[in-house]
Amino acid sequence: KDLGVIIDPSLSFEAHLNNITRIAFFFLRNIAKIRNMMSLQDAEKLVYAFGTSRLDHCNALLSVCSSKCINTLQLVQNAAARVLTRSRKYDHITPVLISLHWLPIKSRIDYKILLTYKALNGLAPQYMSELLYQYDPPRLLRSKDAGYLLVPQIMKTTARGRSFSYKAPQLWNSL
Repeated sequence: KDLGVIIDPSLSFEAHLNNITRIAFFFLRNIAKIRNMMSLQDAEKLVYAFGTSRLDHCNALLSVCSSKCINTLQLVQNAAARVLTRSRKYDHITPVLISLHWLPIKSRIDYKILLTYKALNGLAPQYMSELLYQYDPPRLLRSKDAGYLLVPQIMKTTARGRSFSYKAPQLWNSL
């Protein structure tokens, strides 16, 4: 366990995600028991402190996880939204998330695109800007002025494939 992340040999993060969901659902069940005695603002603070903060912690590592793993975290977020708004299990969750101004988990992970934009325009810390390089082809191509970033080459999906210097240009170029 490093910095609150359980790392397994295959870097699949399944043990980490199982731990996150187990702890988050534990706290959500306890918050749901006392939800009727709290205001919405107090309940939001509790849910954030014990639930959604765990979803956001080191979520950059989860950018290459399978959709199954992302859906598991989405279930936690949906349950937290239902506890806050006292909505029923079979109500549509999208309007509830919109009313709370919460992004879905996949969008939270892809939020790094905004951070990339800030790094390119000097609005992020200098150390982040130094990780990104403009794409400059060796010969004259139409893509020279397209605003692409250079994606570093890696041999296989490893921890390097989850780094900001690799994922940020990849997400940026996919726009």
